[in-house]
Amino acid sequence: MIKTLMGSIREYRRASIATPIIVTGEVVMEVAIPFTTAQLINTIQAGATLQQLLGYAAVLILMALASLAFGIGAGITCSDASCGFAKNLRHDLFQSVQRFSFANIDQFASSSLVTRMTTDVTNVQMAYMMIIRTAVRCPLTMICGIVMGFVMGGPLAIVFVAIVPLLGFGLVMVIRKAIPIFRSVFHKYDALNESVEENVTGMRDVKSYVRQDFERKKFGAAAEDVCRDFTRVEKILALNAPMMYLAVFVVFTVIVQFGSWLIVSTHGAALNVGQFSALTVYGFMILMSLMMLSMVFALIAIAQEGAHRIVEVIESEPTIENPEKPIRELRDGSIDFDDVTFMYSEKAEHRALAEIDLHIKAGETLGIMGGTGSAKTSLIQLIPRLYDTTEGTVRVGGVDVRDYDLEFLRNQVAVVLQKNVLFSGTIKENLRWGKEDATDDEIFEVCKLAQADEFIQGFPDKYDTYIEQGGTNVSGGQKQRLCIARALLKHPRVLIFDDSTSAVDTRTDALIRQGLSNYLPDATKIIIAQRTASVEHADRILVLDNGHIAGLGTHDELMADCEIYRDTYLSQNRTGEVEGLAEDALVEFEQNLETQTEKQAKTLKGGEVDAH
Repeated sequence: MIKTLMGSIREYRRASIATPIIVTGEVVMEVAIPFTTAQLINTIQAGATLQQLLGYAAVLILMALASLAFGIGAGITCSDASCGFAKNLRHDLFQSVQRFSFANIDQFASSSLVTRMTTDVTNVQMAYMMIIRTAVRCPLTMICGIVMGFVMGGPLAIVFVAIVPLLGFGLVMVIRKAIPIFRSVFHKYDALNESVEENVTGMRDVKSYVRQDFERKKFGAAAEDVCRDFTRVEKILALNAPMMYLAVFVVFTVIVQFGSWLIVSTHGAALNVGQFSALTVYGFMILMSLMMLSMVFALIAIAQEGAHRIVEVIESEPTIENPEKPIRELRDGSIDFDDVTFMYSEKAEHRALAEIDLHIKAGETLGIMGGTGSAKTSLIQLIPRLYDTTEGTVRVGGVDVRDYDLEFLRNQVAVVLQKNVLFSGTIKENLRWGKEDATDDEIFEVCKLAQADEFIQGFPDKYDTYIEQGGTNVSGGQKQRLCIARALLKHPRVLIFDDSTSAVDTRTDALIRQGLSNYLPDATKIIIAQRTASVEHADRILVLDNGHIAGLGTHDELMADCEIYRDTYLSQNRTGEVEGLAEDALVEFEQNLETQTEKQAKTLKGGEVDAH
């Protein structure tokens, strides 16, 4: 774990090494000041001259300034090292997540990844800052203080040696009790963040179903759980302070009692006033160092579990990687599924897809239908290699998808998902995700094909309109059409629509399909849809049922041979006929009502009254 974390120090290694060196200089100055002060006191007792006092004053001022300079220098290098380390650590975490396949992403909840990149990294940063500065300073101060205590106080300094192990033992016991609680509390942090994320992203549903009280109680329970654990650990860590203060009082009682007795009984021969004052300062330095060291251990204990969670992400190997000699040429847009079976994980008991044999010609339009959970999305995710097959082979252009360069393959296969995502930025910036160097004319063309130009022109800023995070300031249908336009900009060899016109009306859906056939005539098109009207004009239609192929053929062939497709088509068209009849009846009723109203008005007012 430490080796992995140290890999994120990189260009801040020099600052990390410089900090302990500068801190050492600071400690030397701080330890030398009480020694010099003791010499000054003894000189004053012996009857010092003004010249001697000024000499000592100059030396003490220089030492104080040197200590200040070392302290400032250590603060600067420590800040650079710790903040730079945290920056690199977040970068490495984010890079790891970007390399993840869908299978990797399934292992970590998004709320957990956010906690690791924010709270966990901050805790590790604070611990690192303490390690390279305070964790160096405190042991050095303590060791130097004990040595100087023996130099100045002789056998009296044994009290320091006796108290340090006792405090160390108490500190270890406190930390051992605290660490297990820290381990559990971070998992509860994930649950707390997940509750917030769900509430914010689903705010419209929460409001619609008037579930604010339920969500409030749910969040309150998660927050209370975290508070309870932190309260327990704070109570344990709070034992540090009483132990330290008890040690301080015991040490100073012993030093004052026996030190005073030695000065009086030996008339300063065994211990003089200057030595006594220095011994008191060194005792205080030793105990304060122990107290600070206890805080360092507490921070390290907090950061330890976060560090494990960070390293877990960084060391997670992507389940999908580029081959050694990747292919960067695509013959055509043909797609072949050869006896494909797919499960989302090795431990899964259910096969999402089973024994799929499917061959799609280049330039062909294939419609895919099936009920919820029939594995329509699972099938198309294997084409751009978002997942790898469990058994069998998927080939694009006659080549196994596992032999292609990942970036090249995914640039040739454009997928428009049902749950479309728009990012914060202007409409143009969102569309250029499909092609970074797309011209305005290219953007206008694909937006017209996707039937998006009309509503874009209605915005005050048109194509420079700012899209909020997640596309919250546009409707579902507008979001889908923008995502279709974004995919068209890629000019892909394979274009996949995963129920991506579900939020648009049938007329707009038909116009989009017509525009696609003219714009990308040679591209292979796969259209997943719930409406038979969206796929009935496709070259062939695939019907999936629970991960198996239930039917494959043209609309007419499936109407004759596939019961699932036939039932779906008839149920949807009966519904359409009923809706059409209802609309005709309503129009006829309104016309009759208007005619009757005009007749009655003319009868009552001799035709002079306005029919309204």
